[in-house]
Amino acid sequence: MTRIGNKYINIMGLYINKGNAAFKRVRNSEYVDKSGLIGVVNRTLCTEQMFSCVTRCRRFGKSMAANMLAAYYDHSCDSRPLFTDLQIAADPTFEQHLNKYPVISIDLSDFVTRFKNKDIVTLMDAELRKDIAAAYPDVPTEENDDLMALLIRISTATKRQFIFIIDEWDAILREFQQTENTELRAVARKIIDTYVDWLRRMFKGGNSALVFAGAYLTGILPIKKYKTESAMNNFLEYSMVKPGMMAPYFGFTKDEVYTLANKHGMDFDELEKWYDGYQIGNEQSIFNPNSVMMALREHWCESYWSRTGATEAVATYITSNFDGLKDNILQMLAGERSWVDPTSFRNDLSEVNNRDDVLTVLIHLGYLSYDRRERECYVPNLEVSEALRNAVRETGWTEVAKTLEQSDRLLRATLDCDADTVVRLVEDAHSEHTSILSYYNENSMACVLSIAYYSAHGDYIFHRELASGKGFADLVLLPRKNVSKPAIILELKCDKTAHTAIDQIRERCYPEKVKQYTGDLLLVGISYDKKAKQHSCLIERTKIEP
Repeated sequence: MTRIGNKYINIMGLYINKGNAAFKRVRNSEYVDKSGLIGVVNRTLCTEQMFSCVTRCRRFGKSMAANMLAAYYDHSCDSRPLFTDLQIAADPTFEQHLNKYPVISIDLSDFVTRFKNKDIVTLMDAELRKDIAAAYPDVPTEENDDLMALLIRISTATKRQFIFIIDEWDAILREFQQTENTELRAVARKIIDTYVDWLRRMFKGGNSALVFAGAYLTGILPIKKYKTESAMNNFLEYSMVKPGMMAPYFGFTKDEVYTLANKHGMDFDELEKWYDGYQIGNEQSIFNPNSVMMALREHWCESYWSRTGATEAVATYITSNFDGLKDNILQMLAGERSWVDPTSFRNDLSEVNNRDDVLTVLIHLGYLSYDRRERECYVPNLEVSEALRNAVRETGWTEVAKTLEQSDRLLRATLDCDADTVVRLVEDAHSEHTSILSYYNENSMACVLSIAYYSAHGDYIFHRELASGKGFADLVLLPRKNVSKPAIILELKCDKTAHTAIDQIRERCYPEKVKQYTGDLLLVGISYDKKAKQHSCLIERTKIEP
């Protein structure tokens, strides 16, 4: 900001007062209104809660949110036309903070890319000082000023407070925490410690209240539970595990996707099957926003997730197989849930020490969703299931990969009423996974069959122990909307015949339970003789008239 007479003239820079061009490009594209986030942040400005750290998995709109906030607060431009038709325009705080602040906005991953294995923080601090000092040439500086000292001088001279936005705040931590090289580890530790000291200098102490009206950090990992925490324990945290009031802005809601589907002439049920399933705090149905937009552009649903992430990193975590982790992953691929304690993870990718840590990492990365009430995690949708399946291939779990591949053949054999092939494939799955596929009762068998029928998740909705008129069916597969395949009811028995299983289906009136879903039905009875260690199968095709 240059002073001419009694007025200050705004000067745009690389990192300060960047204007609203980035958000203007967003508005020129297909845009789902998430401006309500601004109102949440506005209520924290100039309060004890003025610093926010909002972390979510990749491709969930972190950078879009950062650009939106920068455009809204930046006093070097007029952003009113970009927001007057959005939700925030009706918020009581809209006029109070619109284009009222000098905004510093950086993408930390850019510095990591450019200054990798160098003195990143020192170089970043110098580059920010140079850019900001150029915007305030009338403010005197000292040779030894660091960034915070410069900001103190500017804030004192101009009587203005800054908004500081850091996108990918944890890029340094993620890049350097995982190195296994001893020499590089020492370098990484120094870089991380320097970065932590920089954060402490910026956001701790009395000067931060003088300089900043607020700060907004985005990233994937929450604040580290030691060292970094001491530098940032005055930040409000919102994460995939604890999103708080930010939950509606972590992705697309069901209503938002339904509107988009109608607008673009796409099948909402297909979008839901592929991209829904995330439970974010109190939001029970959150879609992956990037994948939805990709599907709308290409008018085709598939796994866009795999185009943006490194399955090798996920494979590294799950191959540790802490406390039967492999079994949990396979069960969750089959639609089961797994209990998890996310509190033990220290938000440090170099300190993944047990099963709960691995599952928590996968939650933060978006490969699992977290039900906070039940403290359970699960695979949210078909897209992530395919990405996780690819990660399993990278692990070298040949027996697991074989089971997943054979599931396609098992489903085809079932639909063809080929009982002999069904028996052979189920026995193969059992022999490949004796650790988790040991049969103790019908419930154990149901878990086995859920895994074996993994590939059916694309066309079917699974129900374990679906309540019927007189009891429970072990496994019911109901076809999704627009899928012209029969419903499948599987009854499982130990040391009883497959005929007994079929009879039980009829006696308990299970067909009546699924009548509302389809008129075509397969009754599948599968039994296991513990002594002979052999399976038998009987499949009957029937039809329920409307």
